[in-house]
Amino acid sequence: MNPIQEYFYRIKEPERSALLFLRKKILESDTENITETLSFGLPFFKYKKKMLCYLYYSKKYKQHYVSFYHGDKLDYPELIRDGRRKFKILLIDMEKDLPVSFIMNVIDDIKQYL
Repeated sequence: MNPIQEYFYRIKEPERSALLFLRKKILESDTENITETLSFGLPFFKYKKKMLCYLYYSKKYKQHYVSFYHGDKLDYPELIRDGRRKFKILLIDMEKDLPVSFIMNVIDDIKQYL
């Protein structure tokens, strides 16, 4: 098992399945340009080798989230700055459907800044 797989398999179900599904959708959204790497112990997604977003868990909010690089340039009320300079996060409520379309739209918007 590679380190990225190990990251996800340390997460309990049903969160693991939801995050693996989201990971798959992000990677499949642009197979030529979006790649995945493990940085700082977290799964990072890169667009043309430039930082795009990553997945993590917030101890403060007790929720997983997607953190978007250059999120500071976007104006979506769903995204939280929470003291970050270049990033904004989207909390993932595991009790609701994953906002896959919204996440893909944010990713598409961020690509223009990379």
